[in-house]
Amino acid sequence: MVKLNKIYTRTGDDGTTGLVDGSRISKADPRMVAIGDVDEANSAIGVARAALGAGAFDDLLARIQNDLFDLGADLATPAEMEGGLRTVQSQVDWLEASIDGLNDQLAPLTSFVLPAGDPGAAALHLARAIARRAERSAIAAAEVAPVRDEVLRYLNRLSDLLFVAARVVNFRGRGDVLWVPGGSR
Repeated sequence: MVKLNKIYTRTGDDGTTGLVDGSRISKADPRMVAIGDVDEANSAIGVARAALGAGAFDDLLARIQNDLFDLGADLATPAEMEGGLRTVQSQVDWLEASIDGLNDQLAPLTSFVLPAGDPGAAALHLARAIARRAERSAIAAAEVAPVRDEVLRYLNRLSDLLFVAARVVNFRGRGDVLWVPGGSR
């Protein structure tokens, strides 16, 4: 377990931060950008949880938030390090099963969906967009250092799950807000 007695350490004042193995890299390193974007996605999911209240999605989103901490630890662990906390395929499989279960409740799409509707759905759409950025950042990080395939798959599926969850919330409330191509011309 993590135990933090002091929040500031001053070790990052030089623009570096520590990886799990104790090595230090620039805070601007693509791996750290990806970790920051994953953290932002996690925070946006927390906002969505608050907007939705304690309901059907709370356990699902809580599990995802925990998974994202695992994923951030995976990104902060050098590939050659043995025994680090890693994102595993069963986490990706769980996301896929969750997507399928939610999607079964919905009619097929007839148009693109605007990120709007119920406040909880809008918050999920925002989290989805941030998760997509986290995925792009992880892909950029993989260009400079090894990033495990499970990390990339998890982030890809996460944005899909958040999209489908937003649709379910809108289905139960106001309904999807559909894009009308050229509708404001």
